[in-house]
Amino acid sequence: MEHNGLLVVISGPAGAGKGTVVGELIKDDNVEVSISATTRAPRGTEKDGVEYHFLTREQFQQMIKQDGFLEYAEYVGNYYGSPKKQAELWMAQGKDVILEIEVQGCKKIKENNPECISIFIMPPSMEVLEHRLRKRATDSEESILKRLSRAREEISLARDYDYIIVNDGLSECIADVKTVLKAEKLRADRFDVSEMLS
Repeated sequence: MEHNGLLVVISGPAGAGKGTVVGELIKDDNVEVSISATTRAPRGTEKDGVEYHFLTREQFQQMIKQDGFLEYAEYVGNYYGSPKKQAELWMAQGKDVILEIEVQGCKKIKENNPECISIFIMPPSMEVLEHRLRKRATDSEESILKRLSRAREEISLARDYDYIIVNDGLSECIADVKTVLKAEKLRADRFDVSEMLS
């Protein structure tokens, strides 16, 4: 039986490890990650079309007018959004599409795509999260404090997600996410039993 792929939202505060988790998931040939568009400047060795599609504010606003996003939001002064066309194409091919987005975006995705699966990657504690952010050494002190403040807001909304997975050990966290995806594919409402009976 052929099925459309799953639409999967993975969120969590900066430093929770969601990017690393997503990096592991896409090693599976049947999983694709939606590359977000953003108006923020590239960091370090980031390349356009790899980590993000880097757009000007004008380009981003034009795509909004053309209904080109599954969702979009403004975060710490920059736009972020999930382009629609490629995600829909992959799902029609039976591939699971991962959207690594923040909580505002998840809410919008769920409004328009109620069948999507949402997973919140939770840090073990705020202390661990702060340590991880400082260890990255990619942000200014002001940016780190903003991210920690934002993390508290995001964590307060984690109960709006279908699943919460604490990243206290990366391999276990990844295994838990894979278990969720496997279970979702086995849901009875994804099967047309009449095909078996005909």
